[in-house]
Amino acid sequence: MIKFTGAKALIVALGLAGAMSVPAAIPAMAQGFPERELLGVVMWGAGGATDTVARAVNPAAEAALGKPIVVLNKSGGAGAISTAYVNAAPADGYTFLYGAENPQLHPVMGVSPLDYSQFVPINILGRGVAVIVVPAGSGYDTMEALLQDIAARPGEVKMGSTGPGGLPSTVGALIANATDFEVTAIPFDGEGPGLTAMLGGEVDFMPSGISAAAEQIKAGNMKALAVVNTEPVGQLPDVPAITDALPDMAAYLPWGPFYGVFVKKGTPDDVVATLTEAFAKAAGDASFQELMANRGNVVMSISGDEARSFLDQWQRVTAYALKDTGAAKVDPESLGIQRP
Repeated sequence: MIKFTGAKALIVALGLAGAMSVPAAIPAMAQGFPERELLGVVMWGAGGATDTVARAVNPAAEAALGKPIVVLNKSGGAGAISTAYVNAAPADGYTFLYGAENPQLHPVMGVSPLDYSQFVPINILGRGVAVIVVPAGSGYDTMEALLQDIAARPGEVKMGSTGPGGLPSTVGALIANATDFEVTAIPFDGEGPGLTAMLGGEVDFMPSGISAAAEQIKAGNMKALAVVNTEPVGQLPDVPAITDALPDMAAYLPWGPFYGVFVKKGTPDDVVATLTEAFAKAAGDASFQELMANRGNVVMSISGDEARSFLDQWQRVTAYALKDTGAAKVDPESLGIQRP
């Protein structure tokens, strides 16, 4: 069982979403879209995986659209603040979300009723592989050693988190399906701040996307104990798969974070088409492709029905992993989410 701290802070943060909402306005006409600059809202803080992907694709998207895109980091509530912010904006395409996987779990975790069913997926840019990291000076040299210490000291080992429904808490739930895993999760506003706090000794370990941790691993500031995959990945070829230590994890893999572009449902079809075409072109940009490969991400660049199918399947697998470990706050079946 995973023990979370700071839950009240998340609830308070979510409550602030309404106060920070974009003022209501009459949606702009789709003809000639875009006629002015756009706003891309990143749901996590600067330096994290979602921010890195967003800022990498943004220049090519600006070129394709012929207008500037202002990037705004609006973290809080495990991504619920930014999701509510974009949902409160006019459905005109001028405000969109640079989002990750988190909203797909918000209803199950009782964080927010909003998930991606209330948005249009413009492009699922890519997916990542998670990695379990510790500071370079940590006494944990293997995943087995970390798990043994967690078993020996239930609730005493501190895990960096980004709040309920975030990547670290979800990886923790998947691990808890395969072994006893009682840790104390300390929430931070994104993977970047969480990893920085880990290096400062505030937590003992953290599950993270490879894209957020790769540079620190290369620099020798962190050790990677395992990739959350059934086999090693090209970015970290010497890091073992988590299934080496936990064979039962194979039932939930492949799994990982994903990154995409979303607009509010109700955005005009021709605006959606313009944005979809622009981000498909941006996802094919050579510099973006190179960054994704260097960060251990897989470029997907899917939209429409294919993107929706991907989102639905990811939600089903993850929601029931959380339910089966007792981490879910709301039964996914009651939300109409079917077991995969």
